[in-house]
Amino acid sequence: MDKALLIIMAKWHGFGRCKTRLAKDIGKSNSAKVQSVMTNHTISVAKSLQRNKLLDISLAISGLGGKNCRRWSEKLGIKKFNLQGKGCLGEKMKRQILINKKFCLQNKIKNIIFIGTDLPDLCHLDLLNTIKYLEQNDLILGPSNDGGYWLLGLSEKILSTHLHLPFIDISWSKENVLKNTIDNFASTKLKYKFLDKKTDLDTIIDIENRK
Repeated sequence: MDKALLIIMAKWHGFGRCKTRLAKDIGKSNSAKVQSVMTNHTISVAKSLQRNKLLDISLAISGLGGKNCRRWSEKLGIKKFNLQGKGCLGEKMKRQILINKKFCLQNKIKNIIFIGTDLPDLCHLDLLNTIKYLEQNDLILGPSNDGGYWLLGLSEKILSTHLHLPFIDISWSKENVLKNTIDNFASTKLKYKFLDKKTDLDTIIDIENRK
């Protein structure tokens, strides 16, 4: 299997600065703890594949400045990190692709995978299957319950010739993100595949539905 770069979109779990919808129901301190636990879980799952040399990990961090990002990244045991920067989610992801382009070329990495840190049930098979499916597909999507996606896998073909398609004409944070993304590829011959649907943990209802 071709080695992939896994970019984890991570937000600092500062008091009152993360999980604002969840904080309304369980408090700012508890919501920050939830964010921290889920981030650590995501890192742990990713490292299990990194140890087997199936992927490299890069953190894309928001909520901290450069020096504090370095400290947090080191604490998490991740050597490579970048700031997310400004803009919508699409702009932030595209920026990470461009930032990591040289690294990918130097390390002969063809595919890039994006995930967030809102999935308590993320497991190593989710990432392993994505790497495997990218051998025969150009785009891998993990549908989420809110109409978006919890994972985005991009092949070398998309990264080199169709980089704009996953990020244009999309109303980010709306219920049609997944549909809009698929529509962008309708006129191409690129192949895509879905993973299982998962629930991003953003509200108290998401927690209750997991019981």
